[in-house]
Amino acid sequence: MQLPDMNLLPALDALLREGSVTGAALELNVSASAMSRTLGRLRRVVGDPLLVPAGRGLVLTPRAHELQPQVEAALAAALAALQPPQPIELAVIEREFAIRADDGLTAVVGSALITRAAREAPGVRLRILPEGDEDPADLRDRIDLDLGSLPELPHDVRSSLLCRHRYVAVGPTGAPWAQRALTPRQFAALPHITVSRRGRVRSVVDDRLAELGLQRSVLATVPTFVSACHLALESEALALVPSLVAAKLARTMPLTVQDIPLELPGVDVGMAWHARVDADPAHRWLRTTLTRIVADANVLA
Repeated sequence: MQLPDMNLLPALDALLREGSVTGAALELNVSASAMSRTLGRLRRVVGDPLLVPAGRGLVLTPRAHELQPQVEAALAAALAALQPPQPIELAVIEREFAIRADDGLTAVVGSALITRAAREAPGVRLRILPEGDEDPADLRDRIDLDLGSLPELPHDVRSSLLCRHRYVAVGPTGAPWAQRALTPRQFAALPHITVSRRGRVRSVVDDRLAELGLQRSVLATVPTFVSACHLALESEALALVPSLVAAKLARTMPLTVQDIPLELPGVDVGMAWHARVDADPAHRWLRTTLTRIVADANVLA
């Protein structure tokens, strides 16, 4: 189907309101002859004369009267669609956001995000989803925001770095090893609890220890950082968790935090979202809020 020339819509609106070729021409700042030619095109498109002579002027045909409210509504809708997004009233929006994050990041941002949403946007509901296969394609429909160590992303997904964290060792405040800075040998001699969703025991920590001729003993590998901290609390073992998570949990659990005496790479934490919501005001509020929350948590860590 061939679409009509939508540039005719403002001219049709002006002609129907003014009831005059001259008046419509003045309103749109064109010559009367140009508007007369446009009226001719409109008559052919609509299949109706629209304006007909009556004495010294013109009057609208019944079809023109019928079209007038439709044209006004169509033009108003088109103009609204072509405007930049207007500032939103957070207090009245109704929205649900699906956010994918591991339990550690949920612990870091969850309570602050809920508090901010309840205060600024009480109609917003948060649905926190666990890590799964981390398929970026989920951002096209199922996930609004992905938090964590991001894989290579497709061209239609946007991303932003939230922070770079380091891993630290945590354990119960009363543990003997927690009273002093650890040497690499002391660190390797302690029992460890590691975190891997896929059950992997070996990591870069083992590589660094091997370079020093050392080897550690891993007592358990668990899928979440929070469970690792709970296990560490009830044993003499230490758990290796991100510094952001350690700082957050140490404020509510009797944990001590120690630096790992090895040269380990930092870990980038980012957020990713689909291009479809890049300019959405509510989604921008969510991203800005999370950025501030993580920045505050990173300072405390």
